[in-house]
Formats: sequence, C-alpha cells, structure tokens
Amino acid sequence: MTAETDRSAALAQAQRKAVALFDRIERELIRPGITESRLTREIAELGEREFDLRVNWHKRLVRAGPNTLAIYNENPPERVIDEDDIVFIDLGPVFEAWEADVGRTFVVGDDPHKRRLVADAERAFGLAKQHFNDHPDITGAQLFEHLHVLAAQAGWECGGIIAGHLVGEFPHKDLPENMTSGVADARHHERMRGLDSRGRERHWILEIHFVDRQRRIGAFFEELLTV
Repeated sequence: MTAETDRSAALAQAQRKAVALFDRIERELIRPGITESRLTREIAELGEREFDLRVNWHKRLVRAGPNTLAIYNENPPERVIDEDDIVFIDLGPVFEAWEADVGRTFVVGDDPHKRRLVADAERAFGLAKQHFNDHPDITGAQLFEHLHVLAAQAGWECGGIIAGHLVGEFPHKDLPENMTSGVADARHHERMRGLDSRGRERHWILEIHFVDRQRRIGAFFEELLTV
C-alpha cells in the first residue's frame, strides 16, 4: 500500500467509527423532552465511554426545530426537542490521529415533509459526490453552485455558505492553506484536487444543508467527499 492509500484508509476508518457512534446516538439518545445541551453532553459521555473518544477537532452541534436553519458559526437560543421535531447533529471526532466529520439529521415523529427533506439531503450528497467524481478539475465554487442546483431541483433552498472543507490528520487546521483555500465556497476558484502544502493529496468533506425557510426547518448531511 502507498502512503496515500494508507491515509485514505485511515480517514475511511475514522468515518466508520463516527457513523457507528451516530447509530448509537439515534437508537439510544435522541428523544423528545430533552434540551439540545443535554443531548450534547450525553453524546460526549457515550463517545468517551464506548468509543474512547476524547478529542474533537470542532465543537459538537446539536440543533432542533428552527435551529436547524442555523449555520456552524451561529449560536441560536437553546431549544427542547419536541414530540414532532427535526434534529441535526454535526460531530468532528478524532480517532487516533485522524479526523472525522459527520453530520446527520433525524426526525422525531412521522412528519412526511420533514422526512422528505432529510431523504433529499442524503440523496443530494450522493449526486454531488458523483458530480465531483465526474469533473476532475472542479473548483470549490463550481461544486457550491451545483449544490444550489440540487436544492432547487428538490424544491428546497441551500442553507449552507460552504460546500465543504479540508480534513485529514489532526489538526488539519495547522495547514497554511486552511485559512485561504481550505474551504470550498463561492470564492474558491481553485481546482479542489491536488496536493496540499505538505505534498499529500487533499481530502475534502462535503456538506449538504437543505432548508425550508417557510416552515423553518433544515436537514444536514456530511461526510467524506474524496474517499
């Protein structure tokens, strides 16, 4: 195996562990009547107890109802999860030396509109990843524009301000390009594929954030784009 193959395999393994954590969260923790902050604490406790998870490279996000419209840097007022609610969780766990970044959305109850929104966001991830694979020279701005097209085709709006970001060995934020070309957004006119400042293949996270502003709900789905 080459060093690059090893890196891809390590990132994929970190993501599998994160997805396993999400499976436990969905089965055991998400429920009506608890606050976002309490669910955040319970996720931290589960991660440390069952997954030996002690480092996260970004803050945990738990958002319910109208708070699912908020982007990463916003801090909306805390909510209690309702009987018929939508909840998204965004985690950045570090397993050994490797960063994962996984986001999922869950519906508490049987609201078909919310369930369609969640399903469409997940489906769009696959479509956007295929579009990325089909266009070797794609830029971050082009991928970001494609997410808006996918949202409109499904009848939603694109709520995010980025399409994705770099990920890698912890902490990837030490890379000089993280502050310049490390985010795929409307201003990123560079080719996404290529080598980073240390001569390694760039690996990207893809973020899908679809919203219905009229009903004040959003769905979020993210994981590795390049593995």
